[in-house]
Amino acid sequence: MKSTLGDLNNHLFAQLERLSDEDIKGDDLKEEIERSKAVTMIATKIIDNGSLVLSAKKFKDGSYEHNPEMKMLEG
Repeated sequence: MKSTLGDLNNHLFAQLERLSDEDIKGDDLKEEIERSKAVTMIATKIIDNGSLVLSAKKFKDGSYEHNPEMKMLEG
C-alpha cells in the first residue's frame, strides 16, 4: 500500500463531506463523529512524522543555518 500526502488530503476532505451531510442524524452522526476523531488523530501523526522528516532533511542539508530560529537552538 502506497499512500501519499495527497491521498491523506483526499481522505480528510471526504470525511469533512460526510460530516457535512445533513441527512446523517442520531447514532449514525455520532458514529461519523467518532470516525472523524480517529481519522484526525491518525492524520495528525502522519503530518507530525512528515514534519520531522522534513526538519531532519533540512538539518542534514545545512539549510537550518539560514533560519534564525534554529540558531537559537544551538548551544
